[in-house]
Amino acid sequence: MWGAVSIIFSMICVLLAVAFFTLFERKVLGYMALRKGPNKVSLMGLLLPFADAIKLFTKEFNMPMKANFLVFIGAPAVNFFLMLLLWLLFPIFFAGQAFFLGLIFFLCVSSLAVYALMAAGWSSNSKYTFLGALRSIAQTISYEVSMVFILLFSVVIFSSFDLSTMLSKSVWVVVLFLPLGFMWGLTCLAETNRAPLDFAEGESELVSGFNVEYSGGGFTLVFMAEYGSILFLSMVTSVLFFGASSFGLGGAVELMTMKVLFFSLCFIWLRAAYPRVRYDALMDVTWKIFLPVSISVLFISMMMKVYI
Repeated sequence: MWGAVSIIFSMICVLLAVAFFTLFERKVLGYMALRKGPNKVSLMGLLLPFADAIKLFTKEFNMPMKANFLVFIGAPAVNFFLMLLLWLLFPIFFAGQAFFLGLIFFLCVSSLAVYALMAAGWSSNSKYTFLGALRSIAQTISYEVSMVFILLFSVVIFSSFDLSTMLSKSVWVVVLFLPLGFMWGLTCLAETNRAPLDFAEGESELVSGFNVEYSGGGFTLVFMAEYGSILFLSMVTSVLFFGASSFGLGGAVELMTMKVLFFSLCFIWLRAAYPRVRYDALMDVTWKIFLPVSISVLFISMMMKVYI
């Protein structure tokens, strides 16, 4: 019973975090573009996320005439459910589950999200959505290959797949090989389809990509799944690469929160600072640079672990 209550509580916290992260993004983008952010709804815009939720969920849910009904309805829900499933790995004592192979679970669930995007693009029966889905599949699968080897580098350092164990050891893995941190950051951008690597929903070419036919509740679920994934990857970055301290230490909760907020800010900062890159450049980077470098670093670290 306590486990079910803790999971429900953590899911509610995730949904609230996603809601206020949208407000945070709008304000940051407003200040970076030297314009006003959304600060007119109540005090400092604090009620804006709730106003957005009411507006989006009460909008009419339109569906194309030739769309596949069940897949079109189910794809956003599956995408949202997979995002919530990832947060079961959040390593805190009163919520989440003890996963001995937590990173393997993370890779499996994040890989399944590709099928949700593919189903959303295919079921809409539109050329723009289908092209966006194809881009998303190619981009995500390509970057997941190098992402596995980058994560395995941290696994070799910590000698564990468990996020709780990594949290308690608090090792700054990124200091051991700094370029690996930049590679992980770009991989996170590609996995979440965020600018400047948002080819799955490139407005300048594909109107809005795989979700162009979605409105109302369907669009909201896709939107929330993306932002929930950003927050989760910010947490994983803090734990795996930037030495998040154990929650048993004084001030560690605040330190962990500040790190997660900083990495979430980096997602917004990159969106405001850089234009969308070329698609062939995106693929060249992962197959010709990230993959050979990550495999080489992993091999060297394993040899050092064995012989030192």
